[in-house]
Amino acid sequence: MAETTSAIAAATPHLTDACVHCGFCLSDCPSYRVLGRETDSPRGRVYLMDSLKQGRIELTDTVVEHFDSCLGCLACTSACPSGVQYDQLIDQMRQRIAQEHQRPWPEALWRKLLFTFLPYPQRLRPILRLGQIYQSSGLQAWVNRQPLLQKFPQLAAASALLPPLSESSFRDDWPTVLPAQGDRRFRVGLLLGCVQRLFNPEVNAAAVRVLQANGCEVVIPPQQGCCGAVAHHQGEMQQAQDLARAVITSFEAENLDAILVTASGCGHTLKHYGDILANDPEWSDRAQKLADRVQDVQEFLANVGLTTELQPLQDAPLAIVYQDACHMLHGQKICNQPRQLLQQIPGVELREPVDAQLCCGSAGIYNLVQPEIAAELGQQKARSLAATGAQVIASANIGCYVQIQRHLREQGLNLPILHPLQLLDQAIASSSSSQI
Repeated sequence: MAETTSAIAAATPHLTDACVHCGFCLSDCPSYRVLGRETDSPRGRVYLMDSLKQGRIELTDTVVEHFDSCLGCLACTSACPSGVQYDQLIDQMRQRIAQEHQRPWPEALWRKLLFTFLPYPQRLRPILRLGQIYQSSGLQAWVNRQPLLQKFPQLAAASALLPPLSESSFRDDWPTVLPAQGDRRFRVGLLLGCVQRLFNPEVNAAAVRVLQANGCEVVIPPQQGCCGAVAHHQGEMQQAQDLARAVITSFEAENLDAILVTASGCGHTLKHYGDILANDPEWSDRAQKLADRVQDVQEFLANVGLTTELQPLQDAPLAIVYQDACHMLHGQKICNQPRQLLQQIPGVELREPVDAQLCCGSAGIYNLVQPEIAAELGQQKARSLAATGAQVIASANIGCYVQIQRHLREQGLNLPILHPLQLLDQAIASSSSSQI
């Protein structure tokens, strides 16, 4: 066994021992719900991990498939009565797979392309220009209808998931410092994200306006890049660490009260920078100092309070269903704060979906590498949200936004999906006329 793998196994030698195989995790595990196999459940994977540690099995293609089917949604960590730290276990396992396992070349090539382009906006933008032509010409709609495309499920998923692109997707023209409106209460940094700034840049714009309106001076370091979440969630630790160091460098010189994030996957990774760089003596303290200042933007605003008046978004009551992103709910334990903010908008009626804790199937790049399972989960989530009768879906993660938007569209459901900060932004600027 490689030295790196031994280090991973030795770091937490008793984590698997905490699992008593009670089965409380099964009903909350999305992959188990879809596949129905014990080996594709949290306790089944813990058993496989223990078997690998004891040398009873080897890291074969079949064994790796059972770990690949895990979305990393962390619902099992919330459900487990024994406190099994499955999040640490799956992180270690994915690092080991990335280091040791040789994937079939088509799969390895697809993953290489994703890791080469997704975390780097300047690399992805030229491709998205072609994607814009692909959309505007009607070719995307035509291609998505072709049965032949389904023989290439990863490509089919990539085509179906591509959201409408605006001109804002192709530029980063933010000033470094945006002043607070009125008296300055806080000085905060804002992470733009990589996929977020490309696929839904309106969220960052709304976040800036809401923060300014509530007395925050907003700092946007121009050299900031990807936080490393895409790589981190798949065990590509060298890339995750390199990206983390770059983010630390871009923010640490600023005198900030908090570093704010509008995408839950990014926030979860940023809050774990201390762990990601724990073994680097030059960076570990710097990483932890940054992690200690990170907050989700909703978490921050709920804590400090809104100071600006909110107006109704329409004349009649507005029914909104809030969709819990997994890395917000299970990873960061943020549940009430977004709801508290939305309920401060006059006339808002919040509704809750069935199986609110169940993953939508996005899970980082999961819907691009495990498209069949992801599609079934996405269909379930879209139906569940629509069944509430809500007029708007509020979602605070870019992956969820793209995934749910696709499956609403495919089911003929015309429901807008907006980040809670977009709804707050509209409530600050709204008149009596509807803005939804």
